Amino acid sequence: MKDNNSLIIVEGLKKHYLNGKVKALDGIDAEIKKGEVVVIIGPSGSGKSTFLRSLNLLEEPTDGKILFEGVDITDPKTNINLHRQKMGMVFQHFNLFPHMTVLKNMTIAPQKLRNISESQAKEKAFELLKTVGLEERANDYPSQLSGGQKQRVAIVRALCMEPDVMLFDEPTSALDPEMVGEVLEVMKNLAKEGMTMITVTHEMGFAREVASRVIFIDEGKIIEQGTPSEIFDNPKHPRLKDFLSKVL
Repeated sequence: MKDNNSLIIVEGLKKHYLNGKVKALDGIDAEIKKGEVVVIIGPSGSGKSTFLRSLNLLEEPTDGKILFEGVDITDPKTNINLHRQKMGMVFQHFNLFPHMTVLKNMTIAPQKLRNISESQAKEKAFELLKTVGLEERANDYPSQLSGGQKQRVAIVRALCMEPDVMLFDEPTSALDPEMVGEVLEVMKNLAKEGMTMITVTHEMGFAREVASRVIFIDEGKIIEQGTPSEIFDNPKHPRLKDFLSKVL
C-alpha cells in the first residue's frame, strides 16, 4: 500500500540472464519510505547488489516496475539521468577520478548537472569534507589517500548532489579491517541526520545498530524482512537462520 511517504516502490522486479536460466532477481516487491535506513543482507550471489543497482537502472531489469518519487523509471520515456541525480551511489571500489583532486572530484557534478557556481560547489564540498574530517585533503589526489579516506570522499562526493536517497553497494568490503570503522561512522551519522539509505553490506553489527529495517535476500527473492531485532534475535525462516549461524 503506497502513500506519500513512499520514496521507492518496486513491483515484480526480475533480472534474468542466459535466456532465463539464471534468475538473479526473481520477482521482488519492496517499498522504501523517506527517512528509512534499509540494510540488505544475504549470501554472496543472492541478488543483493543486483537489486540495489536496479534501483537506479545500473542494472536493466528483465521485468517489473520501479517507481521513484512517483515516476516509473523503468519506462523507456523516462529521463533516467535526471532521476539518478537524486540518487547518491557509493560503490565497493570508490570510483573516484584518479586525475582530479578530491575537491575537483566533488565539485564537477554539481557544477555540470545542477548548474551550481564553482564557488558554491567548493563551499559545499569543504563543508562536507569537514564532516568526515578530510578538509585538509581537498587538494590531494585519490592516489594519496588510504582506502578508508577514498571511501569517505566517495560518500561526500555523492552528498554534494544533495540526493534524496543514498545507495551503498558493499561500501566497506574492499577496505582493510581497520578502515571499516571510519566509513561506517560516516554512514551512522548520515542515518542520524535522517538520510534515506539503502545499504548492501556484510557488516551485521552495522545492520543491527543503524537499520530501521533489514531485508534478507536469497536466490533473487526477499525471504524475510523486519526490524534488526526481529531478524537477528528472532529469525523465522530456516534459510535466514542458517545464514545467520554462519555470519554471526
